[in-house]
Amino acid sequence: MTLLTLALAPFWASASDLPRVVSVNVCTDQLVLLLADPEQIISLSQLSDDPRSSVMADEATGFARNNAQAEMIAVQRPDVVVAGIYNDPNLINMLQSIGIETVQFPVTQSLQDISSEIRKMGTVLDQQAKAERIADRLERDLTQIRAAQENAPLAAFFLPNGYALGAGTLSHEILVAAGARNLSVELGFEGNGTLSLEQVILHQPDLLIGAQEYRGYSMAEDMVTHPALAAIPVLNTSVDWVCGTPFVLRAIEDVARAIEDLETSSNE
Repeated sequence: MTLLTLALAPFWASASDLPRVVSVNVCTDQLVLLLADPEQIISLSQLSDDPRSSVMADEATGFARNNAQAEMIAVQRPDVVVAGIYNDPNLINMLQSIGIETVQFPVTQSLQDISSEIRKMGTVLDQQAKAERIADRLERDLTQIRAAQENAPLAAFFLPNGYALGAGTLSHEILVAAGARNLSVELGFEGNGTLSLEQVILHQPDLLIGAQEYRGYSMAEDMVTHPALAAIPVLNTSVDWVCGTPFVLRAIEDVARAIEDLETSSNE
């Protein structure tokens, strides 16, 4: 059984004694959907069923959504509210002031952090056994992935407005785990930043990492579609890259396939 199948398999016990949860963050939505019994889920965030924001949008469609307002959440009477570290602090403080437990999750910066966040959510939801199965399998799968070598292909994040991702980001770790070097890191980037068109042309990366496809015209995309970059293959990111879930394995596989295509082309 694959990890993603394992994650979605119905290992459900009775939810009668399990904590009932509200999620107000698109990444905590996905951890809740992976681990909770359906009866535990009171509501999810407004983005939970948006396929451009969540890899589990289809699974979220059967659940109520909340507006991340304390008044609405209080009426729903959850045992616990799960949120991201950057959710509105006023919301968190208000919920805590009326006695509703809140648990915040950080922005995932490392592949190695994902298993601990899965286990943390498992504890919040009293789904420790299921969380341990998924986290353990993820850890075993990650140990089998090759890391980038010194002579690995050079990739460049070049998203709208030149937005790029460097060290200390989940996206960087996905790229390196798949076997590519990151131009942003070689230029000294920590976290997020921007690359100029001139920098990309000067360093001639083997692969560009772009954003999810946008339907319609966007001025922010003008520079990343410049004719000078036309010869460089582009791999667009997907929702698999966004949150710390087992679905990052698919993002790694996508990059690995793009690298294989580069190697095949160079040998022809």
